[in-house]
Amino acid sequence: MLRPESPSTRRGALLRLVASLAVVLGLGLGITAAAPDKPVVRQPLVAGAFYPADPKELQTMVDELLARAAPPAINDPIVALIAPHAGYPYSGGVAAHSYALLKGRKFERVVVIAPSHFDGFPFVSVYDGEAYATPLGTIPVDKAFAAKLAGSSPLIRLSSRGHSSMGSQAEHALEVELPFLQRALGQFNLVPVIMGEQSYEASRALGVQLAKLIQGPGTLIVASSDLSHYHPYDEATSLDRKTLTAVEEWDYLSLLQNLEQRTWEACGGGPIAAAMIAAERLGANRARLLKYANSGDTTGDRSRVVGYGALALVREPPSRGGPGEPVSLSGHDKDELLILARKSAETAVREGKLYQPPVPSSPALLQDRGAFVTIRRKGELRGCIGYTAPVKPLYLGVRDVAAFAAVRDPRFAPVGTRELGDLDYEVSVLSPFRHLRDVNQIQIGRHGLLIKKGKYEGILLPQVPVEERWDRKTFLREIGLKAGLPPTAWQDEEADLFTFSALVFAEHQLSALPAGDETAFPRQKGLPGERQPGPPSR
Repeated sequence: MLRPESPSTRRGALLRLVASLAVVLGLGLGITAAAPDKPVVRQPLVAGAFYPADPKELQTMVDELLARAAPPAINDPIVALIAPHAGYPYSGGVAAHSYALLKGRKFERVVVIAPSHFDGFPFVSVYDGEAYATPLGTIPVDKAFAAKLAGSSPLIRLSSRGHSSMGSQAEHALEVELPFLQRALGQFNLVPVIMGEQSYEASRALGVQLAKLIQGPGTLIVASSDLSHYHPYDEATSLDRKTLTAVEEWDYLSLLQNLEQRTWEACGGGPIAAAMIAAERLGANRARLLKYANSGDTTGDRSRVVGYGALALVREPPSRGGPGEPVSLSGHDKDELLILARKSAETAVREGKLYQPPVPSSPALLQDRGAFVTIRRKGELRGCIGYTAPVKPLYLGVRDVAAFAAVRDPRFAPVGTRELGDLDYEVSVLSPFRHLRDVNQIQIGRHGLLIKKGKYEGILLPQVPVEERWDRKTFLREIGLKAGLPPTAWQDEEADLFTFSALVFAEHQLSALPAGDETAFPRQKGLPGERQPGPPSR
């Protein structure tokens, strides 16, 4: 354990008095304005609120939480952890499942990435002081590493923004992780990072640069994040499971897309994604869920809860790592989706409304999945639009994109009523996205591609290169052009390639229900759609 701070009790009391006066006066303190020969130390701002201020009481609480935690055994190298940051009575038991894994492991440096709850700024802030303090002692900042990280990208800066208090508001998301690290690791150097910007670009910049700077196994990355906020217990649990599943499937692209659209919730989504991006470049290939709970489990009040998850990003042997199982649907599931696609398109064309189907009984159709619907007329493409991210239950996603493909594909005039009898429908259900680093792994006919560079994005489904008779080189060239980028964009260090598979089925494959059967999804009054469609896939 680190020894307590050396200043006398009287001097510490004086510092706390100054900090309290600063809060009353609306000043942004929380960092010791020390004399020139004294180090600049970020003082604990939420001790006594989020966790005990008394060192002995805090040590006892943390040690008891760590002792009670029972995470699954992990023998493989741990590259990063994800832990919640609420008050210890609420989330401490979950957080302890992450930190309990550190028993018997040694890390010389810990990079803690947290969100900014109160101070908005358009960059990633790496603390520019000498240390962070808690009631358990002072943790030195790795100044050399921090300076290199801040100089590696225009989106990352040395700054006290996000680390100090804002009037009466004190940032807690990074601070509350530190006592756990102090008790689990003892001595270590800290790199404190606050993300004022949680966009894909900022998360990518931080993750990529961390991976470049980290040498060897002596550095641990910790992402600080709670999950959903203030929903009823069952609703929160369902919502949080979707977020956690995306992490387990290593699909940080969909994670960030859904967080940006507020489809899912995680206040530290940027830190989670940055940790995943860095970890995968450092060899991690598996996200292990250690514990999930919410505040309703500790308080008993299930009316408005906050979700908490603990995960470990692990480097496993290749035979055990990698993405999860591909999407699987029964023949009847496929039939229902194809009939739904046709009914939705016809309702959109004839009535200008969004079709409202009954809730299906199949659990597979209730899972959130990305999906595309392709419409052809006499063999020629007539429309194709989809959701790349799993924004809705599969049956509702297919409902939406079938209507969009019929009336909103910008490449075609809206489908007319006279054409409806000539149309054929094809559904593509997407697997999670995985970042692709070796283009030689692309298998024509099995893999689709998505490219992203800044605000430019393009997607091509797996069946496209087969239909167009492209080889891998042509496929790579075409995905760049599809995104409005040069044909060599896949070679750009600032561009990301993602691969995915798709379960593709068409109306001529109907097995359980005849084409045009209206009993599966009877006509109901529709409502305008709220979600905008994704990019065309062809």
